Amino acid sequence: MPTFAYVVKDKTGKTHTGTLETASRSALIEQLWKQDFIIISVDERQRTGGGSLLKVGQPRVRTEHLVVFTRQLATMVDSGIPIVSALEVLGDQVEGGFQQTLRKLRDDVEAGSSLSEAAGRHPRAFSEFFVNMIRAGESSGRLDEILDRVASYIEKADALQRKVKASLFYPAFVSLLAFAITAFLVVFVVPKFKEIFTALGGQLPFATQLLLSVSDATRKYFVLEVAGLFAAATLFRVYISTAAGRVWFDQMTLRVPVIGKLLQKVVIARFSRTLATLVKSGVPILSSLEIVAKTSGNKVVERAVMAARSSIKEGENIADPLAHSKIFPSMVTRMIGVGEKTGELEKMLSKIADFYENEVDAAVTALTSLIEPLVIAVLGVVIGGIVIALFLPVFKISTLVSR
Repeated sequence: MPTFAYVVKDKTGKTHTGTLETASRSALIEQLWKQDFIIISVDERQRTGGGSLLKVGQPRVRTEHLVVFTRQLATMVDSGIPIVSALEVLGDQVEGGFQQTLRKLRDDVEAGSSLSEAAGRHPRAFSEFFVNMIRAGESSGRLDEILDRVASYIEKADALQRKVKASLFYPAFVSLLAFAITAFLVVFVVPKFKEIFTALGGQLPFATQLLLSVSDATRKYFVLEVAGLFAAATLFRVYISTAAGRVWFDQMTLRVPVIGKLLQKVVIARFSRTLATLVKSGVPILSSLEIVAKTSGNKVVERAVMAARSSIKEGENIADPLAHSKIFPSMVTRMIGVGEKTGELEKMLSKIADFYENEVDAAVTALTSLIEPLVIAVLGVVIGGIVIALFLPVFKISTLVSR
């Protein structure tokens, strides 16, 4: 049986810690509740060997498939259908890797595992957030309600991510197109004009000479330039895969003009919505903060949230360490502080999430309207500059002929 480490408080506020070997996490939580303890955290001790191999060979699940599965499972559980039967029916409705995952899930539950334990064995399909929410639903007896809440959360988080990606896709695509057109002109078109200019003779304008020099250098060192770009991209990816590199990269992305503000709003919206959902579902606050930190997608935010977790572990509040991080605006930290004092943390977090999701919508619209003319202007200047530099000698010859 697995061993769990727990941190609880009694009615007097005294903190107790310990470890216990029990059949499941939900069984331990139920046992602690019966003793009138307030649960701070319950974490399974990692077993040596095999843990890092869980994800090997497991298929990923598309977000829309996960949402449909979660909603259908919630409906079937609410109708009184046993979990094993529900999983069997839902497994027959999907195809591919997800079908195999659901069949394994059904077999594990049928063998005596809880749904959360079975889902935890498939980390590529079910995130830590998903597993902990299911565990909270099993412990509270509100599995159908929490499954429905999980589906709503996944939908909102996916919609938010899609909006940000859509706002950044257009400028990225146009920039790539501009680079490709410029490279084509410099490598293939400009040399043709050089042959014409050489045949005509005479002094070429400075802009034309500069363009021809760039074209010659690009063609001469093309292989080296491509290799250099590839090496630079590889080194950059290797660097940001390190802990220090990732922190630096995440700090820089939050400082980029315009885009940095948008990403900050996305981070705050995701943090607030995830933590509100977990707290509302009864997941212990320390476990909730750990999940929020891991799912933040930003190492700077992860550090700030883990600092808040350490603060709570020592008997302090969440708001102060978040304020010290300089990532969360004072309005956010003050609302969190008020929520902690009044016992309405989930309500305050939901209000923050609603506000910043609306802010993201407005920021995406503003960013799109700002970037479109900017990208077009840059594209016009670059390509237009090349065309003008090529035709300046032609204009000069035309002027001389007219005289």
